[in-house]
Amino acid sequence: MLSRFMSGPHPAKRRLVAMSSHLGNGPQNGGPTGPAGQTRAKVLTIDSMNPLVKKVEYAVRGPIVARATELEKELEKGVPKPFKQVIKANIGDAHAMGQKPITFLRQVISLCVNPDLLKDESFPADVRERARRILQGCKGGSLDDVMAVPLHTLLESHGIGSYSDSVGVEVIRKDIAAYIERRDGFPSDPDNIFLSTGASDAIKNCLHLLVAGSGKTRTGIMIPIPQYPLYSAAASQLDAHQVNYYLDEDNNWALDIAELERSVKEAREHCTPRVLCVINPGNPTGQVLSKKNVQEIIKFAAREHLFLMADEVYQDNIYADGCAFHSFKKTLFELGPEYAGLELASFHSTSKGYMGECGFRGGYMEVINMDPQVKLQLKKLVSTKLCPPVSGQATMDCVVNPPQPGEPSYESFIKEKTAVLKSLAERAKLVAETFNSIEGVTCNTVQGAMYAFPRIHLPPRAVEKAKSLGQSPDGFYALQLLEQAGICVVPGSGFGQRDGTYHFRTTILPQPDKLKIFMDAFTAFHNKFLQEYSD
Repeated sequence: MLSRFMSGPHPAKRRLVAMSSHLGNGPQNGGPTGPAGQTRAKVLTIDSMNPLVKKVEYAVRGPIVARATELEKELEKGVPKPFKQVIKANIGDAHAMGQKPITFLRQVISLCVNPDLLKDESFPADVRERARRILQGCKGGSLDDVMAVPLHTLLESHGIGSYSDSVGVEVIRKDIAAYIERRDGFPSDPDNIFLSTGASDAIKNCLHLLVAGSGKTRTGIMIPIPQYPLYSAAASQLDAHQVNYYLDEDNNWALDIAELERSVKEAREHCTPRVLCVINPGNPTGQVLSKKNVQEIIKFAAREHLFLMADEVYQDNIYADGCAFHSFKKTLFELGPEYAGLELASFHSTSKGYMGECGFRGGYMEVINMDPQVKLQLKKLVSTKLCPPVSGQATMDCVVNPPQPGEPSYESFIKEKTAVLKSLAERAKLVAETFNSIEGVTCNTVQGAMYAFPRIHLPPRAVEKAKSLGQSPDGFYALQLLEQAGICVVPGSGFGQRDGTYHFRTTILPQPDKLKIFMDAFTAFHNKFLQEYSD
């Protein structure tokens, strides 16, 4: 029908051609034409666009990942490759790597999305109660006796299909505050809780508040190296100074206070450091900070008059013996009145932990000691985005308000949660041990989080080859690993590393059967690579 419509000198065809030309599909170079038929210059070009956007880099979804997607499509078309599948170990997406969802979470969300299911008594009573509570909260109603609310009232509401308050549904903020109180043993005010589109959105909102000044007064953002590229990308987008401090690879990626002091002192020569970002457990390095280390960091931030941002999205992912999660808020409060005024923002997410619910984009930020006038500005800032996904907010509620002993879903929930974390701990140990058994690879213990960050000791000829191609040595290595073995990892240069060292980040998320394929294929590739480029 379309070919017939476009084939003859029909008036409609002429109108369509004219409209197409007006919209930017003109005869010359595919661009719009002016009255004289000449191509009109585009308003937005690579030269005229915002230069800060061009500075943004995000290696986790960079060109190697794009190539991995191309290879998947080529395999589907039957193009011969030296591997049967592409293993994407570049990103911490547990469900994409085969992890099964937690039943309780998915059941509650299902009822929130489709309230008609509340009538189905085959769902456990605690699942139905949680869903009713969230739906009633979305309506802004009383939560004194949720089960007393007539069911038809909830069924008539739009539930999670409607906007929520910009800071998040009140009942969910209250549940988050209660969770923090249980975890830390100190009060938490729901008014200090800001729900967000994953933790990433909250981190960027917080940095937006902190970046100001010009020249030597321009904000410096202290970022761990290696770091999660969100931080460097945000610094670039905000035109802030990135102030690097290096984690100690020889000491299992520990955070050394002397290194923080060096970093802040040198930075003050050209900017004004105002915020210290800490990731605990670490991404991409997998270290877990000791309580003493957390205390030292807080004291340093107070001494240097820094706002402290604590990225704690992996707080459930602790694997190594002797390691434990110590929240910055709890440790701050335990230090007593001398540090009571320190400004702190801490972050959590539904995407990591045992949940792995990345796609729902649920997260929150708790702010401590924030100036009341600044907090009003933060509320204004988040209101420009209307609200975080309400489905993500509901998912976060399930995380902070899980089944309790005696409730119908408790035993199955604990069984599933424990199995996920036990399996992750086993894979963390296996990955590090396997890397350390391979010539030319060293890997620190994966104490927590979801990643290993092994160091690859590349032969000089490989480094020279990479430079001759205009590639970073670890980028060259990662691309060869993908093309020859079908394994997609992220070069260490995308996270930052000390000069002269080369790494890559891989998740520990592939399920045990696929992880064995991964490690066997990696070992074969690496040995061949060393043989090819060794003198």
